[in-house]
Amino acid sequence: MSPIDPLQNAIDALACLPGVGPKSASRMVYHLLLQDRPSALKIAATLQAAVQEVGHCKKCHTLTHLDLCEICADSTRDESRLCIIETPADQAALEKTGVYKGYYFVLMGKLSPHEGIGPHDIGMANLLNLFQPIESGQNSIKEVIIATNFTAEGEVTAHVIAQALKARGVAVTRLARGIPAGSELEYVDLSTIAHAIVDRK
Repeated sequence: MSPIDPLQNAIDALACLPGVGPKSASRMVYHLLLQDRPSALKIAATLQAAVQEVGHCKKCHTLTHLDLCEICADSTRDESRLCIIETPADQAALEKTGVYKGYYFVLMGKLSPHEGIGPHDIGMANLLNLFQPIESGQNSIKEVIIATNFTAEGEVTAHVIAQALKARGVAVTRLARGIPAGSELEYVDLSTIAHAIVDRK
C-alpha cells in the first residue's frame, strides 16, 4: 500500500472545484507551498470555519451564519415579491444590480431527472408551503419572479414551479431574455435572438 501523498491530495482537493482543472490546481498548490504558506494556512482555517459555522437561512435557504440571513431580516424590503433562484451565487448577482428589493427563495439546485434530482431535493415542498394561506387572503406575496438559469434544467425547473404556483393562484413571471447591451445581431446566437423577439416589450 503506497503512502498518502499530501501534495497530490491538495491538488486533487482543489481540482474538484468548478472551473479548476488539474493544471490550475497544481499551480495554486505550488504557489501556496513555495511562496505563500501563511495564505495557505489562512485559507485552510477560514474554509474549516465556514464549513462548521455556515448553514441555511430558515426562511429563504441561502447560506448564512445566522438563523435568518440579512435580507430576510430586513423588514424594509418589498414583501409582495419573491424571487426564486438556483443558488446563493445567483442571489448575490441579483443583489449587486440594486434593482430588486423583494425577498428570495433559494432552491439550492435545479431539477435534473438524469442525475436523480427531483422536487424534494430542491425544496419544492418548503417553497409551496409559503403559499398555503393564500386562499384566506393571508399571504402577502403578490408576484413570484422565477429567475432560474436559462439552461435545459433551469427551464424545466421554472416550468414545474410556475405550474405549481399558478395552480395556487399566484402571479408568476419569468426573467426576460434579450440581446446583451452593446451586442451586434450578427454575432448573437439564434436562440437569444428568437427569445428576444418573443419577449419583446
